Amino acid sequence: AIGRAIIMEPSLLLADEPTGNLDSRSGEEVTALLESLNASGLTLIVVTHDPRLGGRAARRVTMLDGSIDSDSRV
Repeated sequence: AIGRAIIMEPSLLLADEPTGNLDSRSGEEVTALLESLNASGLTLIVVTHDPRLGGRAARRVTMLDGSIDSDSRV
């Protein structure tokens, strides 16, 4: 799915729960790939419930009960 998403070289990629249904090893591989794409200039927006994955982001916005938590902007 990631390959299909990046084949046209977009400047922005929205990844909704990219590791949600993966085992830990595959999840780490996908995370490493996404970090590599981001390092090469691709803007990446990750939607996740996984605090470990969210914690790896340079900037984070947290939603709570449908509202953006004003204390979460980094």
